[in-house]
Amino acid sequence: MKIGIIGAGKIGGALTRRFAAVGHDVTVANSRGPQSLKGFTEETGSKASTVESAARNADLVVIAVPVAAVPSLPSDAFRDKVVVDADNYYPEGDGNIPDIADRSLTSSRWTAAHLPGAKIVKAFNTIYAEHLVDEGRPAGAAGRVALPVAGDDPAAKRTVMALVDEIGFDPVDAGSLDESWRQQPNTPVYGADLDAAGVRSGLASARP
Repeated sequence: MKIGIIGAGKIGGALTRRFAAVGHDVTVANSRGPQSLKGFTEETGSKASTVESAARNADLVVIAVPVAAVPSLPSDAFRDKVVVDADNYYPEGDGNIPDIADRSLTSSRWTAAHLPGAKIVKAFNTIYAEHLVDEGRPAGAAGRVALPVAGDDPAAKRTVMALVDEIGFDPVDAGSLDESWRQQPNTPVYGADLDAAGVRSGLASARP
């Protein structure tokens, strides 16, 4: 699969490593331009590109950038793509985004509004980057960490759940984008490295 990773920070970098390691064709982009990624792409076996090209030429795109940066993305390049939203809203870094801060919208629903036509799936936002790299286990392994996956498009969600499994984690269907608040910061599943049963219980017990 051709995967575009937008953002080469901790989560974007970890996912670049993991997806390239299992054989996907990974292109990574950041706000500083392809030339800033030369060492990283050589290390990971990925390619560097502009944000627009990485999104437009991918089968699936991962967004791992500050939530506040989403409105500056070239939205047309994401249209009709499966887009994995790995972001979390942190007011101290993102500033005040009223619709998210007052819980009118989940951060993923807000992102979807800025990327019309994209098939947004919330995933990979509950786990530390180091654990994405180090904690993957074969299917059926005892204590395999599970990751919640939320989205409105069933086929897009299945695609992302398959990727979660492929890099060593149990995918758990977390419902729609409007329910993705259950996997945002300050909920039971956030940063907890739970197994599948634990994630299901944590999602169910989450409170706004």
